Amino acid sequence: MWRGVVLGVVLGVVLTLLGSTGVVRASADGRTASGGGSGHGPARAWPVGGPGGVLGRFEPPAKPWAAGHRGVDLAAGPGVEVRAAAAGVVAFSGLVAGRPVVTVLHPGSGAPPLRTTYLPVTGTLPVGTEVAAGQVIGRLTPDGRHCGARNCLHWGLLRGGRYLDPLALLGTGRARLLPLGGT
Repeated sequence: MWRGVVLGVVLGVVLTLLGSTGVVRASADGRTASGGGSGHGPARAWPVGGPGGVLGRFEPPAKPWAAGHRGVDLAAGPGVEVRAAAAGVVAFSGLVAGRPVVTVLHPGSGAPPLRTTYLPVTGTLPVGTEVAAGQVIGRLTPDGRHCGARNCLHWGLLRGGRYLDPLALLGTGRARLLPLGGT
C-alpha cells in the first residue's frame, strides 16, 4: 500500500514540475518535447548541450539559508548560445553581484509560476520578450568562479522562493520525498 502512495506522490510532483502529462521525448538536436498521447503540451529544451553535459547536480540545502547547490551545472564554453528551457517571458537580464544573469518566467506553470535562471549569461533579448523553448536568450560569459577552471552554465529553477531541480523539466531530475509533516 505505501509503495503505491509513494509512487503516486512522486508522480504528482514530477507532473506538477513538468506542467503536462509528463511524457518527454528527446530529439537528435538535444531539444525535447513534452506532452501526452495527443502530442500537445509545452516544449522543453536543454539550455546548452544535452544530458551528457551535466557537471554538477542539484543538491538542495537542509534549510533555506544552509549550503547547497541550488541548480545544475552544464558543460559549456564561453560564447556558447544559451537557450530557454521552456517557453516564457524574459523577466530579468542584467548583473547580480557582478555576474550576468538571465531569468525566464514561465506563465501557466502553476502558482506561483516557475522561473528558470541562467548564469553567467549575457542576455541578448530585452526584458518582456516572449521566448519559445530552445530560443537563444544569451551567450555564456567567461567566469572562473563557479566551476573553477572549467566553464559551465549554472541553470536554476524556482517556484516562488523555493529552489527545485531544473532537470525535472526535462524528465531527468531526481525525485525527493518530503516528510509527511513538513516541507
